[in-house]
Amino acid sequence: MDRALEFMGNHPFLFGILAVLAVLFFTIENKRSGKKISPNTLGMMVNSQNAQLIDIRPKKKFETGFIQGSRNIPFTELTNRLEEIRAIEAPIIIVCDMGVQAGAAVQLIGKDNVYRLDGGIGGWQAAGMPLVGAKDVQSAKKTKPSLHK
Repeated sequence: MDRALEFMGNHPFLFGILAVLAVLFFTIENKRSGKKISPNTLGMMVNSQNAQLIDIRPKKKFETGFIQGSRNIPFTELTNRLEEIRAIEAPIIIVCDMGVQAGAAVQLIGKDNVYRLDGGIGGWQAAGMPLVGAKDVQSAKKTKPSLHK
């Protein structure tokens, strides 16, 4: 510990640069990733504030399973639909696979009331929350009990 303090005393310029870089890294990283909300908070925001869910995964992934009430605007189409998204008055929750790409989408949209789902669809499922989609409809038809015997 004494050697570290001695190093800082002998090289204040290097230590200052290191401290500034560390602060900048965490500041930029925090801003880039956007405000996170948990799966439980998502449900409360949808019910109490009519939050809008936008799933930015590609259409094929979206069709395999999505959070009920969400609409699909793939990340590749996001820049073309920014005005439409910015016009939404209610809070907006961006959903992706793991929550990383949603951070970039939050930054791109640039509104105060835009959030990203922490952990994305993976975090949603890990919390035991259900997905709806084409596979669920097909499996429900297959397992539906027959009324006629």
